Amino acid sequence: MARYAHIVGWGMAVPQRVVTNHELAQFVDTSDEWIVTRTGIRERRVAGPQESTATLSIAAAEEALAVAGINPRDVDLILVATVTPEHLFPATACLVQDALGAPRAGAFDLLAGCSGFIYALHMAAAAIRAGTHDIALVIGAETLSRIVNWRDRNTCVLFGDGAGAVVLKGSETPGGVLASMIRADGSGGELLILPAGGSRMPISEAVVRDGCHFVRMNGREVFRFATRVMEKATREVVAQAGLRLEDVDLIIPHQANIRIIEAAAKGLGLPMDRFFVNIDRYGNTSSASIPIALCEAVQQGRLKSGDTAVMVAFGAGLTWAAAVVRWGMPLARPRPPWLERLGRITLYLPAQLHSRLMRLWRRFDAWLSRFLRQEGE
Repeated sequence: MARYAHIVGWGMAVPQRVVTNHELAQFVDTSDEWIVTRTGIRERRVAGPQESTATLSIAAAEEALAVAGINPRDVDLILVATVTPEHLFPATACLVQDALGAPRAGAFDLLAGCSGFIYALHMAAAAIRAGTHDIALVIGAETLSRIVNWRDRNTCVLFGDGAGAVVLKGSETPGGVLASMIRADGSGGELLILPAGGSRMPISEAVVRDGCHFVRMNGREVFRFATRVMEKATREVVAQAGLRLEDVDLIIPHQANIRIIEAAAKGLGLPMDRFFVNIDRYGNTSSASIPIALCEAVQQGRLKSGDTAVMVAFGAGLTWAAAVVRWGMPLARPRPPWLERLGRITLYLPAQLHSRLMRLWRRFDAWLSRFLRQEGE
């Protein structure tokens, strides 16, 4: 019997702080008109001191699980797509797994630039179809504000922070992720890169002095690459699903630049109203952009039960990816805020207590082992 991977839950989380173009113009040689004309961005969200890739991931995941009505204990796979992990290791996904209280879940991070969310969706859907997993939590999360040079107007105006998540569940009912594809061309790796922080260029005073710990981008070449692959990937994945462009109700593109989205629409011969766009309010949130846009498309009634959507992205690597999804879930019925808060406290407080007890037990176990060794001597 064939198995299908359906999206049964979705959630997003963005920082409270909004940074407008006018605010940026106070300390960078730019203007609202310049940014809007070239990118379509009017404002972006920036993480505060207490916010991070992990905290945003956890908040988005909790919302997605609430929509799905799934207990974290039933999740058996957690993937976090990000280029700004909490740490190089452990994986941010492991921190999410611990915070949610998902003891059955394997967890790891995936790095594929702005294409990361679709890469993770592709892998999770394949695992569900293969029967090795049944419920997967796929998250795209970023705090890009931590790796941009706020004095470089070519990059700092582009990026924002946020997270989006979906819950995938196996089913014998046709639908869900109908087709997906992932591609890469590493010969263009230097076009969009964070040079320092890895084994090739560890962080040092010289590295920081030269600004190599900030993201660097050849905007012109990335733009040329993106305008080619967005159209190509969309056509390829739609054909793979056995559909035609006319069968697609909504296209959710990576929110990097409004001109790239407009070029894709022109190349595909589709009107802009078939594309979901929210770049004006969030900027480029990398791997978080598509799941955030997906959540808002559902909230606004742009994506309804029975609709067919294409998600398509490009990113550092260079990478590109696309997926076709047959939407099978109706708009979630909202719960009162007080009931939502009570439900989360009841569900996640035991997970927090368990995590703390495990940490205490490891310390006690280590102390006991040392004590017994000393007594034996």
